[in-house]
Amino acid sequence: MEVTIADNQLIDLQKKLEIFFQGKDEHHEFCPVRDIMDRFGDKWSLLAILNLGYSGKVRFNELKGKIEGISQRMLTVTLRSLERDGLITRKIYAEVPPRVEYELTLLGQSLLQKIWELAQWASGSMEDIMHARLEYDSRS
Repeated sequence: MEVTIADNQLIDLQKKLEIFFQGKDEHHEFCPVRDIMDRFGDKWSLLAILNLGYSGKVRFNELKGKIEGISQRMLTVTLRSLERDGLITRKIYAEVPPRVEYELTLLGQSLLQKIWELAQWASGSMEDIMHARLEYDSRS
């Protein structure tokens, strides 16, 4: 029996999952993975990171204009959360009116790489996903 590269990748992934889940049979009140994944499960964080990755340094209103449908308050909350997690920096210039610029940190840029991979997967898989949804809905 011949083992393909894809087979090896699945075997490697299975081994990584086994190592990750070792000793984690009990449920913890605080799970670091869940905590971090919650940040990106919201509606706006991924869009903010993608736009900052594309635009580089950007002012608040410029970023707001790039993220369709986001309110000023929600963008403020999102950016504060991303800054707290060390994913973006906020630089305030002592001008009148004050100028504020946002930019991805090195940590944010490393996350951007993973988000890009997910975005590529989603784009490439959309037709299959839509087909699966139609098939599922037709059975209901």
